[in-house]
Amino acid sequence: MRLALKKFTLVLKHTFSISRESHDFQDTLIVSLSGKNETGYGEATSNPYYGITIESMISEIESVRDEIEAFDMGSPKDFHSFLVEKGLSNFAICALDLAAWDLYGKLKGKPLYELWDTSNENYPITNYTIGIDSIEKMVAKMQETPWPIYKIKLGTDDDVNIVKELRRHTDAVFRIDANCAWTAKETIQNAPQLKALGVEFLEQPLKADDWEGMEQVMHRSVLPVIADESCIVEADVEKCSLHFNGINIKLTKCGGLTPALRMIQKGRDLGLKTMVGCMTESTVGISAIAQLLPQLDYVDMDGPLLLKEDIADGIIITKEGGLVFPKMGGSGITMRS
Repeated sequence: MRLALKKFTLVLKHTFSISRESHDFQDTLIVSLSGKNETGYGEATSNPYYGITIESMISEIESVRDEIEAFDMGSPKDFHSFLVEKGLSNFAICALDLAAWDLYGKLKGKPLYELWDTSNENYPITNYTIGIDSIEKMVAKMQETPWPIYKIKLGTDDDVNIVKELRRHTDAVFRIDANCAWTAKETIQNAPQLKALGVEFLEQPLKADDWEGMEQVMHRSVLPVIADESCIVEADVEKCSLHFNGINIKLTKCGGLTPALRMIQKGRDLGLKTMVGCMTESTVGISAIAQLLPQLDYVDMDGPLLLKEDIADGIIITKEGGLVFPKMGGSGITMRS
């Protein structure tokens, strides 16, 4: 295989704010793996919360470049096991794993969802994320992009009133993501009011390690609660099943499609709702997520919708959440430059 790495800086349409950070740009690493006249593409974004930079990922991957290029990939699962053995971070493994699956599917001439024996006839609609901002700007973002499901980022001193005001402007379903900013008491108190305002579920209201608080919430919240920061890798799924109603899997955090497939199955076996979320990836990462859709209850794959300009073609998200799947194999990705 031939390996290539390229850094991109994605420019966002609007400043994106959550409870712990704000940014106008998102750095991302695109990995390509080529062989037999086909090229597969993968992606992983930088992330300060997890201490990941583009430079750190490039350094990791370059340290095993020769072994990667010499690897005889029978299947992406074998390749993933090899990467884990090399001790790479999950973010770097994710970019390589996505590229391997895209290449594998292109060589087979089939999209990944078909290779996994699933059908794309039915799939969940992605939410559209509204970051923390002034009420006026949050309303303006909704009016700019009418959507059937919004994920509302919260973590302020006036969260319930924000949702009340947003509800005045749309009948869409709301999902709330506090990104670890609430306490158990706040979550339990806020939940009835939010449920009355048409909120479907709460995502990661408490700090990732506040298992005692989550146990209180699990038993007393009138809204379902989905784990995000508390569910990073495969080993977290079983513990989350005792404290959450569902899990939000991020490909970058768990290490790509290979472990995500196992996490989805484990979650379903434990009676959890399954969701895959994004980290403001371009169409490269989002097209990989799309291959998992037939297996999911919920999805957050609005990354390309938040960008001023994309860098690739693949899955197309149409008005109000419809999808056009690529006709080529793998994740169906082609780069624009």
